[in-house]
Amino acid sequence: MTDHDTHYLRRLSSELSVAAQLDAEAMAWVAQRGFRSVINNRPDFEAGPEQPTNADIQAAATAAGLAYAYLPVAPAYQSPQEAARMAELVASLPKPILAFCRSGTRSGKLYLASQQR
Repeated sequence: MTDHDTHYLRRLSSELSVAAQLDAEAMAWVAQRGFRSVINNRPDFEAGPEQPTNADIQAAATAAGLAYAYLPVAPAYQSPQEAARMAELVASLPKPILAFCRSGTRSGKLYLASQQR
């Protein structure tokens, strides 16, 4: 990610923003933007073997000083249990948080569902 990619970020609240797919190289960029935590909502290999893996992204996030959580959810349906886990993560992770999936939509829906509990 570069500076011109900021339009991929969508702020949903003072504590959480969402983004499209991030890769390991983006973690330093995320930290430079003031985020303190990252939540990955995209299952590994959803888009095939070229998709960045959770393990690679997590290692880069940790190296950049970010807290990190992996909560993979399906695109079409997020369960009440997944919404409850998202609520727990939002409550416990250092803020602000950046959550991501393929487009940011799934992370946004999951966050909104987590706040309606």
